[in-house]
Amino acid sequence: MGGNALIVYRRCGCQGAERSCPRLAEPWHGSWYFAVQVVGASGRRERVRKGGFASAEEAEQAGEQLIAADREGAVGATCTVAQWLRAWLGSDQSIRPRTRQGYADHVRLHLVPGLGRVRLAELSSRNVRQLFSALARRRNRYGRPLSPSTLQRIHATLRAALNAAVREGLLTSNPARHLRLPRPRRPHAVVWSQRRVAAWQADGQRPAVAVWTTQQLRAFLAFVHGALFALWWLAALRGLRRGELAGLRWVEVNLEAAELTVAQQLIQHGGQIRVVPPKSAASQRTVALDGETVRLLLEHERRQAEQQQRCGSEWNADGYVFVRDDGRPIAPDYLTQRFRQLVLASRLPPVRLHDLRHGAASTALAAQVDLRTVQGQLGHASIVLTADTYTSVLPELYHEAAEATARLVLTTARTTARKVRRIRLPQT
Repeated sequence: MGGNALIVYRRCGCQGAERSCPRLAEPWHGSWYFAVQVVGASGRRERVRKGGFASAEEAEQAGEQLIAADREGAVGATCTVAQWLRAWLGSDQSIRPRTRQGYADHVRLHLVPGLGRVRLAELSSRNVRQLFSALARRRNRYGRPLSPSTLQRIHATLRAALNAAVREGLLTSNPARHLRLPRPRRPHAVVWSQRRVAAWQADGQRPAVAVWTTQQLRAFLAFVHGALFALWWLAALRGLRRGELAGLRWVEVNLEAAELTVAQQLIQHGGQIRVVPPKSAASQRTVALDGETVRLLLEHERRQAEQQQRCGSEWNADGYVFVRDDGRPIAPDYLTQRFRQLVLASRLPPVRLHDLRHGAASTALAAQVDLRTVQGQLGHASIVLTADTYTSVLPELYHEAAEATARLVLTTARTTARKVRRIRLPQT
């Protein structure tokens, strides 16, 4: 290819340390980068550096994809859509690891098979419409059509890649820009009422998204015990995401002020655990704690200190709140697996770990917490998302609303009747 060879290295975001940070020896600290020179859209060689990879192998693979695209002349007027998509995946530094993996899956499974042989400069809106018409007829591995939300995500990948081509001067406009697809319907959580529980017990029917009643949640918390009890409690009452719980450190917990700060999260990517920022700017938030939660965290801290003493020098002192027996952080996927096991053992109707977020919102609303406060608790940028998705209000709140409405009507009727009687009384 000419120019510099592929360079793979590791670095972190620790201020002043960067590539020389001593913690880079730890497998979950920092991330992997590659650097390489390729021919840019201007025809001149340009240095491309990209990071955020979970392993050296993943960074090397992405760099080699970019080199292969460079050798094929991918960044130029004669490149195909497949060549451009691969070059784009290897050069865009702005996307998160999981988002990048989703993009790569869309490119490999749908976009390259459907559009890959078309010359990028000749790609038309008609090509794009034909692709998505074919995708709408396709079945997934479960024999079901691709959902509207899946089609929307594939479209978002294509649109992002073609927007990059427009910025590079390879296209004058984005052929995917004006495509209209069916809007996905956001799933609404439903409550495990007695009738739904009976149907589930009879034939296994279960809603796509469901939350426990307060009684069912109380039964689950009474059933579980052990080192992760405070984690399940926080998930159920404060609605933290699993990555936020796994990434919570003691330095971000202020038990004197009865609050914690969500400053980072852990994700799993390529078999590695990585520290990344919260999901969005709104997700970086301060969460208020009640007295019982403070008590549970104090007890959890005491038990963890005892475990640290037993481990001695083998203890990993990264300061995470919820850890393995040797102090290492817990993998988010393990939390999902462990929660599923506990729900099965408890014989309660099934919910997912993420459904505890739905339940936390509903429970807060049932406790008369206003919607704006619930939005802040969950870390949503939009109150519409909170209202549309997470507020599957618990039955007792509906009952209270019904009783309040009836009381208002009855009180008004009785007041009106008394007024009528007082008016008619002198005439009788």
